[in-house]
Amino acid sequence: MARYSTEMNGNSIDHEYGPFFEMARERNVIFYYVGYFSQNIIAAMSDAVRLQLTVSGVDGSTRRKLFSSFVEMAQNIVHYSSDALTPPTQDTNQLRHGSVCICMVQDRYRLMCSNPVAITRVGQLRAALEPLRTMTLDQIKQAYKETMRAEAPQGSKGAGLGFLTVARDASAPLEYSFQPIDADPVSTMFFLTATI
Repeated sequence: MARYSTEMNGNSIDHEYGPFFEMARERNVIFYYVGYFSQNIIAAMSDAVRLQLTVSGVDGSTRRKLFSSFVEMAQNIVHYSSDALTPPTQDTNQLRHGSVCICMVQDRYRLMCSNPVAITRVGQLRAALEPLRTMTLDQIKQAYKETMRAEAPQGSKGAGLGFLTVARDASAPLEYSFQPIDADPVSTMFFLTATI
């Protein structure tokens, strides 16, 4: 078991955690959540992420980028995950499954998310993400400004800014992939990684 000590009211307190805590610490995991997402859960997680990044000593600019990208990825899960506890027709108070993780890899922050999506959305996701991988930062910023002025794309539950926001804040091209789900032939698992 992993152990660490903290001090409270002048007294040293020993804490003991199992192998998951130890593995997360060895891999420099700052935040990890897997489960159902809702707007309320995102708000609570956002508070925890903001505090964790502050306590970890992350500089202001990097903290802002990480936080902004985290919120966009979590919102994407709420809007588009195909694993939902709420009916597809319900537009508010949605509850959908996915995961997010923030960790350190070679002095850079890596923000990852995953969630199942309908196979019919794969082409749309590729069309949105692939151009961002080759665009310069100036091109991404210009596309962001143009999207802000334009109407929301049809079928979008936001303004179409999510991936642009994450790409704008990333220090390397976004990485994404799809993995079939044997138990659900009409869905695929969508993975997105941003390096900040």
